[in-house]
Amino acid sequence: MIFQLNADPTQMPDPALADEDGLLAVGGDLSPTRLLHAYQNGIFPWYSEETPILWYAPHERFVLDPKNICISKSMRQVLRSDRFHWTYNQAFADVIDACASASRKDQDGTWIVADMRAAYIQLHELGFAHSIEVWNTDNELIGGLYGVLFGKVFSGESMFSHVSNSSKYALIQFAKHFDLQLIDCQIHSAHLESLGASMISQETYLRLLDQQEYTKNGLDILIQSNT
Repeated sequence: MIFQLNADPTQMPDPALADEDGLLAVGGDLSPTRLLHAYQNGIFPWYSEETPILWYAPHERFVLDPKNICISKSMRQVLRSDRFHWTYNQAFADVIDACASASRKDQDGTWIVADMRAAYIQLHELGFAHSIEVWNTDNELIGGLYGVLFGKVFSGESMFSHVSNSSKYALIQFAKHFDLQLIDCQIHSAHLESLGASMISQETYLRLLDQQEYTKNGLDILIQSNT
């Protein structure tokens, strides 16, 4: 059953009722209140310009444990070099625009439509959505990621890489320097699997979410001292 959302932004269907592909609901809006309630229940929007707003709650989540991230020998060399440096929350809009324009295999267009862009920039301005930026030695933005932080669970929305290894660099630095319990990658990718991401059940993911609380400006609180 696919649910039609009503006007109350705090009401979301039980994620266990999503269909086989994870589709749970349609409609509603992208207000901060609705988005935050959705993420609190393991639900996220994913749609295109040709469809209404679609809400997903996959029965399995592809997640990364930051403490068990796998770093290859070649990637360790990149980390030790001075080719890249990183920042956080310094260029959120630029990161989301780069993610929207990134070319992806077997995908036409982007799910980061204008309304999605505006909604996540608003979440960022409210202190709930965050970005990690990667720069080269000429201070050009070459990679990064963004997503929503819920307690110590980061729900990654998208990442991009204009230079080989720059998005991996962003994710590794993020996992290394912030006190996170889990990075939710949402759906499987070989890129993230190579870093150690794996599937967990929806039930396990929701139990972890139940232990979290939203923290405004959470990255400033979670940043570790061993930078």
